[in-house]
Amino acid sequence: MSYWEQLYTALPPIAERNTWQEIYGKFYLSWFEGGRWMTYFQGLATTIQVTVMALALGVVLGVLVAVIRTAHDQQRPGQHNFLLGLVNLVCKVYVTVIRGTPMLVQLMIMGFVVFKSSRNFALVGALSLGINSGAYVAEIIRGGLMSLDVGQSEAGRSLGLNYMDTMRFIVVPQAFKAILPSLGNEFIVLLKDTSLISVIAGKEIVYFARAIITKTYEPMFPYLITAAMYLIMVLIFSWLQGKLERRLRQSDRR
Repeated sequence: MSYWEQLYTALPPIAERNTWQEIYGKFYLSWFEGGRWMTYFQGLATTIQVTVMALALGVVLGVLVAVIRTAHDQQRPGQHNFLLGLVNLVCKVYVTVIRGTPMLVQLMIMGFVVFKSSRNFALVGALSLGINSGAYVAEIIRGGLMSLDVGQSEAGRSLGLNYMDTMRFIVVPQAFKAILPSLGNEFIVLLKDTSLISVIAGKEIVYFARAIITKTYEPMFPYLITAAMYLIMVLIFSWLQGKLERRLRQSDRR
């Protein structure tokens, strides 16, 4: 018998417990009883997996859409490419629709309509979150690219670089430093939005917290534990982001 179990078995009957004994009893049932703490970490593993997949998809979509829209907006007067204009229109519709509808509604459409026959709820959730995040990342990156002086691109062209090489070696590295805080905030929002996949039976932290509540009939501690786990992940991510920002500032001074 573990130390925590001994403390729980030594508690007086529920009707005779003081406030602190009652709090410990509820916490024990929500965390220790039957190894329930492992259930939370099982959900945490899914949360991290979904976040990584959605982050990768969101970045790829965001960069692609941002580059297309920036290339279209920076065309010289009188020199408009029809194909680029058509693709830009598709990108604008994508960004408008995704940013104009709630994430929860998008997730339910993907889970209950588009992929209603799928049982891989984590993958469906990651796909939905990635598509949603891509629209916001695209606007963040596009804003960073458009904020740079046009002379930067012209300087690259004067050196004999094509458009993609100019973006890769000159424009994007400078824009990345400017948009890093905004990107960091978007990734934090994405991490927290993984809690929404529980509505389509995605087995992340909130899903297992609800399962524990149905057994203990005590919602406070499962939800507090869930909130604490998300808070710790956000703090770790914020610390890593701050460390990267400081390193980039140090490289600028050199």
